[in-house]
Amino acid sequence: MQNFLILRLDGPMQAWGTHTYEDFRPSNLYPTRSGLLGLLAACLGIERKDTDGQSRLAASIEFSVRIDTDVVRLGREKFVRKPGVKLPDFHTVMDARKVDGKASKFPVVSRREYLFDAAFTVAVGEKAQVHYTLERLAEALRRPCYTPSLGRRSCPLTRPLLDGEPVEAANAVEALRKASGCGNLVYSESVLSEQPLRLRDVPLHGHKRQFGTRLVYLHKDASCS
Repeated sequence: MQNFLILRLDGPMQAWGTHTYEDFRPSNLYPTRSGLLGLLAACLGIERKDTDGQSRLAASIEFSVRIDTDVVRLGREKFVRKPGVKLPDFHTVMDARKVDGKASKFPVVSRREYLFDAAFTVAVGEKAQVHYTLERLAEALRRPCYTPSLGRRSCPLTRPLLDGEPVEAANAVEALRKASGCGNLVYSESVLSEQPLRLRDVPLHGHKRQFGTRLVYLHKDASCS
């Protein structure tokens, strides 16, 4: 058995960026590893230029994400699914980066996706080599150094991130079954299944924003508590 922190990501808008450049910034349908690490780094006060601190944080923890659903009682039904909806917003960007890295002389219309009416529950577990313990993370989540947001600064939270005390379970999927709320899809880094997915959302800490790949494993197991 091991302990897991349970995070609740709930807000009117969220944005979990995927492969992009200046004129189009899409959002993933669930939180990315880079986005979750950035969220915790903000709470801890780790600066973006502190590549050593970011690397130590990334080496310390692993994530499992549950896509949550609304609990609505309709007759004998216990809940109905309310998935997040992606909608674009349009911005005019000055000095946008071109492919060669230089700034454009002309304004660029940028389309940015946001995820509306979505909620997620995240189980955070420790890896073997721990630099930032769950206890230290929990303290930072209760008293964040920088204001946390759900992927972008324009996406505030509607509730505290930390959901109660740590949960003791055999693995992260079991921990999410014990967590409050409802959900039937889990994307886990640590608990294997027969449905692996390869994602490119692992931050490579250097002077440029680059990303490596990882495997996550899909679990379909409805749970409500």
